[in-house]
Amino acid sequence: MTETVVKGVISRAKGEPVEQVDISIPQPGANDVIVKIQACGVCHTDLAYRDGGITDDYPFLLGHEAAGIVETVGEDVTHVSEGDYVVLNWRAVCGECRACRKGEPKYCFDTHNASKKLTLTDTGEELEPALGIGAFAEKTLVHEKQCTKVNPDEDPAAAGLLGCGVMAGLGAAVNTGDIKRGESVAVIGVGGVGMSAVAGAHLAGASTIIAIDISDKKLARAKEEFGATHTINSKGLSDDELIKQVQDLSGGFGTDVVVDAVGVPETYRQAFYLRDLAGRVVLVGVPTPDMNLELPFLDVFARGGSLKSSWYGDCLPERDFPMYVDLHLQGRFPLDKFIDERVGLGDVEEAFATMKGGEVLRSVVELKD
Repeated sequence: MTETVVKGVISRAKGEPVEQVDISIPQPGANDVIVKIQACGVCHTDLAYRDGGITDDYPFLLGHEAAGIVETVGEDVTHVSEGDYVVLNWRAVCGECRACRKGEPKYCFDTHNASKKLTLTDTGEELEPALGIGAFAEKTLVHEKQCTKVNPDEDPAAAGLLGCGVMAGLGAAVNTGDIKRGESVAVIGVGGVGMSAVAGAHLAGASTIIAIDISDKKLARAKEEFGATHTINSKGLSDDELIKQVQDLSGGFGTDVVVDAVGVPETYRQAFYLRDLAGRVVLVGVPTPDMNLELPFLDVFARGGSLKSSWYGDCLPERDFPMYVDLHLQGRFPLDKFIDERVGLGDVEEAFATMKGGEVLRSVVELKD
């Protein structure tokens, strides 16, 4: 097999508009596969790559929330076969590192990626794939373990969202937060990830689910579509006023779990005090390197409970992706409701602008035959 040339969307330099260019896919290595991409969500992480918030290893091949069909497999591939319908993941557990050996594969420190790089067709320059995937492209190259087979009846635009944002928020509630039936939950920030946490809390059986945001439109959707029982518009509220409102809605003590889906020091401090004594705080919003957090040390001791960070929703793709696809197909999880618009491969820069406007949960790039 010679190189395959396809269209893909890259970021060449910090803050510059993305470009659609020809990229070359090499022959797969022994455990690599080529996947024909059918749909890929437009995630804040892709924008962070473009704007230099991840690394400076330009040029990047963007896109990572993707579903598609396995087209070509390397000689030693056994995990998937040609024709399999898969969701791509960036936690392809190795099974050998210290986390995996301790029975904690959700923290795998040596996840698999493709053995070769895609390149720019015109110059031969290697591309750095976003989160080891690079799926704003007609086809991409990944390790076989980055492919998770799911029910082929699922819409690729919906299935692909489990590859990052939806799974991050859903898992923050269900896996990291370990929400139990009858518990109370507050979610700060109901963009795509936070809304997924609301939906996850509803799925887990929480009796009180408080969505907190500064957008009335998002708060209405949280209640009408995703399972929130109460909403609070926190714009203009002091921390004390917000705490009082949450306590009033949760028996006077604060919630059992608080999910911070924003990830700035101000919201994390709010999360710390919005919970009941010995409650659980889950951070799933991603801070930037320049941020610092200050809390009274005595309060950290006195409140007990747990302060957790949720990486990829502490998910295991082989366990979780097929399950949530099946729950959606059964009408028990609103995966399709996260899709606000469907766009083409050439519309990624415009989708970034729409995302910055804060009025969509997800734009999804669809690649038609």
